[in-house]
Amino acid sequence: MAQKAERKIGPFDYVIVGAGSAGCVLANRLSADADTSVLLLEAGGKDNYIWIHIPVGYLYTINNPRTDWCFKTEAQDGLNGRAIDYPRGKTLGGCSSINAMVYMRGQARDYDGWRQMGNTGWGWDDVLPYFKCSEDYAPGADGFHGTGGEWRVENAKLSWEILDAFRDAAAEVGIPNTDDFNRGNNEGCGYFKVNQKGGVRWSTAKAFLRPAMDRPNLTVLTKAQTSRVVLEGKKAVGVKFQHDGVATRADAKGEVILAAGAVASPQLLQLSGIGPGDLLRSFDIPVLHELAGVGENLHDHLQLRLIYKVSNTVTLNQQANSLIGKIGMAINYALFRKGPLTMAPSQLGAFARSDPSRETPNLQYHIQPLSLDKFGEPLHRFPAFTASVCNLRPESRGTLRIKSPDPRAAPAIDPNYLAHASDRQVAVDAIKLTRRICDATPLDLFVPEEILPGPEIQSDEDMVRAAGEIGTTVFHPVGTCRMGQDDLAVVDDRLRVRGIEGLRVIDASVMPSITSGNTNSPTIMIAEKASDMVRQDRRGHG
Repeated sequence: MAQKAERKIGPFDYVIVGAGSAGCVLANRLSADADTSVLLLEAGGKDNYIWIHIPVGYLYTINNPRTDWCFKTEAQDGLNGRAIDYPRGKTLGGCSSINAMVYMRGQARDYDGWRQMGNTGWGWDDVLPYFKCSEDYAPGADGFHGTGGEWRVENAKLSWEILDAFRDAAAEVGIPNTDDFNRGNNEGCGYFKVNQKGGVRWSTAKAFLRPAMDRPNLTVLTKAQTSRVVLEGKKAVGVKFQHDGVATRADAKGEVILAAGAVASPQLLQLSGIGPGDLLRSFDIPVLHELAGVGENLHDHLQLRLIYKVSNTVTLNQQANSLIGKIGMAINYALFRKGPLTMAPSQLGAFARSDPSRETPNLQYHIQPLSLDKFGEPLHRFPAFTASVCNLRPESRGTLRIKSPDPRAAPAIDPNYLAHASDRQVAVDAIKLTRRICDATPLDLFVPEEILPGPEIQSDEDMVRAAGEIGTTVFHPVGTCRMGQDDLAVVDDRLRVRGIEGLRVIDASVMPSITSGNTNSPTIMIAEKASDMVRQDRRGHG
């Protein structure tokens, strides 16, 4: 049978790979110039699955091949040899369509640290205007918040007696109450703000992409699996991808922009012959541009999920395991967009210091009025809460490397969790702090009983081993195409791939170090700022 000829489309001014948190923002901002043509490619499908839109539906979108790439890590020594699930969004909106919906910027010191590494224009004062410009902050605008933007931020719609008690217990051990984590120093305990609109998930596909879809200069293709960037010498001139079973090439007369995330962007660079030479040669991929840092510097927030059984109160566990409870929740949501179905995975948050020597908080808690063995599993039948705590500034670094020249093959994801001694110490301190909170007076009424890791775990050595048993990702991989000036940096501070003309990476992979909190809104900020850079450079080049 004769092979189908490669189809060609374009040329476009910009070809964007990935319609996730960054790609949807870029598509909106770049296509706002009517004389600019934009192609947006998404390997996943449309965001028309009902559980994407009902907030509690994250329970049904994670580990679901319709909406999640269902990656797994390599076996992790620090997790006692376990390989863990590594969810990544596989739909329009990317991870913003399956994530926790928590609106979090991180700390001012995160961005000032980026600037101190030599990344001009990335300090807190530089990035704050970009957070504000896309924000629609329900409590109202002020010096730190904006209104009228696309990215809706609302107060959580429900509270829980057990979470209120945890907040009071945290205050008793020195973690003060707060009603806003997003003013530069997020220390304190309070209910998270969420990216929802009227009790419905608000993804970047809804916020940024949908309003731009009718523009004649924007083309969006779903189920379009990009296989590589096309280079002519040291210049990116397009991409190759599969769409509807047809091999297709899209030409770019301006720039190719990879916005496929911390897993797929470095994978695509490596498949394109851009990356560590020895790795590429091992798969017979021609080394078109040696760039040793592609896929290095992978890091992530590792959460330790401590579970406490409680008494004298109702948690989601009882409601979800009761037919009457389920019917009541469904009616409350259908009629009023209220109740447990509006829940983000975590309602209450806390930022604390693992020891007093820390200048700013280095721990984040996600506290949930529920418990389960893992996402996708049923909730436990006993009343309980989960106090999930992660090290905000891990020092362990891992890698992202292709395992095959086939773009459909999953790469080797090796976050190298708990490899660094300081990370193991923070894990021990985090367990101890959580126990202090749960021993505090405001929780006495509820008689919290530690189920995981269990009261028999007492020595530091046992706690490190327990951290390896209960640790899992909070879904915040970053850093694999990091920004910088040194030999292992992949992009410069304008997010241009070093040594290649017409190619940028704009997503969480460019973070030189992880932000102190959930990474979705920082990724949106990166895309906002980068879209300005792209447009400036286009005008600057005539």
